[in-house]
Amino acid sequence: MKLPVIYYIRHGVTEWNAEHRLQGQADRPLSAAGRAQAQRCGEILRGLLARDGRSAMDLDYVSSPLVRARSSMELIRASLGLDSAAYRVDERLIEMSFGKWDGWTFADLKARAADLLAVREQDPWHFAPPGGESYVQLLPRVRDWHATLTRDTVVSGHLCTGRALLAHLGVVPPAAAPRSQIEHGAIYIFDANGMTRHAA
Repeated sequence: MKLPVIYYIRHGVTEWNAEHRLQGQADRPLSAAGRAQAQRCGEILRGLLARDGRSAMDLDYVSSPLVRARSSMELIRASLGLDSAAYRVDERLIEMSFGKWDGWTFADLKARAADLLAVREQDPWHFAPPGGESYVQLLPRVRDWHATLTRDTVVSGHLCTGRALLAHLGVVPPAAAPRSQIEHGAIYIFDANGMTRHAA
């Protein structure tokens, strides 16, 4: 059976992204730059759909529950000329939890948890921060969400959920997924040909 096409979009940046802080499930709003990125993603998506002779109204739209992802989805839909609020939210798309590390910078990690950071570097797929999740724990909920797709879908998600999707769909091996790039301001299309990246 042909799998639905996924247009995967990482939310626009927040102030914490700009400060290189681990964000996890902390609910931080988009910055002005992040709002501009989301609007631009809507324009990129509009162009991709026009190229393929598709209508934006024919797709499903689903977002992580976190405000940075929901705001991004609303800006994307507005750019497509759609009702900004008419999309679904799925809790399974929430970002991976960094537990006690939420809000920390990598400088903080090196100063306060250098031993655990070294363990993580050895095996980031299985590592869970104190009170947080590992990619191994994240994968089942991303897999369960993916199993519910019935049509081509636009997703507003996060870095780590995108990496888990890469592993689930076999685009990269699990061990490579934690170091894969899922950038802000780009659209990643997952289809029968694998994954392609589209940006301005």
